[in-house]
Amino acid sequence: MSTGTAPPPATIGRRGPLASLLVHTALIAASIAMLYPLLWMVSASVRPEDEIFSSTSLWPSAVDISSYIRGWFGLDVSFGRFFWNSLVIAVLTVIGNVIACSLAAYAFARLRFAGRNFWFAIMLGTLMIPYHVTLIPQYVLFLDLGWVNTILPLVVPKFLASDAFFIFLMVQFFRGIPRELDEAAMMDGCGPWRIYWKIMLPLSLPVLATAAIFSFIWTWDDFFGPLIYLNDMNTYTIQLGLRTFVDSSSTSDWGGLFAMSTLSLVPVFFFFLFFQRLLIEGIATTGMKR
Repeated sequence: MSTGTAPPPATIGRRGPLASLLVHTALIAASIAMLYPLLWMVSASVRPEDEIFSSTSLWPSAVDISSYIRGWFGLDVSFGRFFWNSLVIAVLTVIGNVIACSLAAYAFARLRFAGRNFWFAIMLGTLMIPYHVTLIPQYVLFLDLGWVNTILPLVVPKFLASDAFFIFLMVQFFRGIPRELDEAAMMDGCGPWRIYWKIMLPLSLPVLATAAIFSFIWTWDDFFGPLIYLNDMNTYTIQLGLRTFVDSSSTSDWGGLFAMSTLSLVPVFFFFLFFQRLLIEGIATTGMKR
C-alpha cells in the first residue's frame, strides 16, 4: 500500500505566483505588439502631414483633423459613397451566405437523397481549389452576362451557396441537434421546409451569427474581387477608395489614407461587438454533441 498522500484538490493545476506573473507579462507584451500598428495608424490620422513618418511615438505633437475632412471630400467622389457601396455588398453577402449555405447544410445534414455523400465530398473538395484558378472562367461568364462593373458578380454567387466553408461549418452544427426533434415534428405533420424554418434555424443562431460575422468582415476587407469587377469610381468599395490616396507617379495623401482607414474599421468593430456573444458560442459548440 502506498503511503504517499495526494496533493490537496485546490492546488492541482494552480500556477505559482511567479509563473502567473510571467504568463501575464508575456500576454500583455504580445497584446501591445499587436495593437501598436493599429494605435499608430489612429495617431497618424490626426498628425500634421510632415510628422506622420518622422516619429514612432503614439502621441502627436498637435491634433489636426484636416486629414479626415480632406480624405472624406478630397476625391472626385465622396468617401461616403465608398462606404455605402461596401455596406450594400457586405449586407447582401451576409444575407446570401446565411440563407443559401444554411439550406445546403440542412440538406446535407438532415435529408436523405441519392448521392448525398458524393456531393458532400465534392463540396468539400472545392475548399482546396484556389480562387485564382476559377477567376478567369468566372470573369468571362460575368462579362458575357454584362455584369462587369456592377456588384452582381460579388453578390449573386453568395445566394447560390458558393462558400463551402460556411456549409461545412453549419453541417457540423446541424448534426449536433438531436434528430428526435425532427421525428417529433414529422409526427405533428411538419415537412422538411417547416422543420428547417421552425426548428433548425431558431436552434442554430450561434452558427448563423458566426457565418454572418465572417462573411461581413471578409467582404468588407476584400480588395481583389472589387478590383477585378469594378471599374467606375462610383461603384468603388472602401478598399479601392483607399488605394486612390496612394499614387506611385505623383504625390500621395498619407494623412487622408490613415484617416479613412481608421473610419473603415468602425463598422467592422461594432458588427463584431454586437454579435460577439453568439460568435463565441457558435465556435465553442460547432461539431460538439449538446
